[in-house]
Amino acid sequence: MGYLMGDNLKKDLTKMKGIVICKESGEYLVDLILDMDINPILLSSFVGALSLFGKDNLGKIEEILIKGLDVEMIIVNKYNLVLIAILGKELTHQDIRGEAEKALDNFYELYKEEIKDCIDVCKFDSFKKILQMQVEDYFQKLTISEKEEQVQDFGFFTEAIKKMKKS
Repeated sequence: MGYLMGDNLKKDLTKMKGIVICKESGEYLVDLILDMDINPILLSSFVGALSLFGKDNLGKIEEILIKGLDVEMIIVNKYNLVLIAILGKELTHQDIRGEAEKALDNFYELYKEEIKDCIDVCKFDSFKKILQMQVEDYFQKLTISEKEEQVQDFGFFTEAIKKMKKS
């Protein structure tokens, strides 16, 4: 990992199970799998089937949330691409859709020509490092945000205590 991380950030990163990017059709493109029990190709096919079902029955799907006993999957669709984020259920996640869209924006901008006639998915392997950095940045932002909330909460109680003492 690129920089020094606190213990909370390391713990959060272990709760991230993986990210898979595929075409809307289910064709696997790239993944960042952190839990080796996850089969990214099978997952891509599953999500492709959901997308086709949605297109035929519901209209184009922008986002799907699947909650299981141990994991949550957030599926975001953009540019006829799908990003699947697999998270541990206990993981705090804020604005994961925005982060997923950022990743799809970056992927599309870097590889829009290669995506059209993709035969060799190894072309996309370098994007794994970008995904890793984005995940680390996301969890670092979460850690900072949680600390700020704690400080703000403390400030609120401090002010309330001061007011009570004056009365």
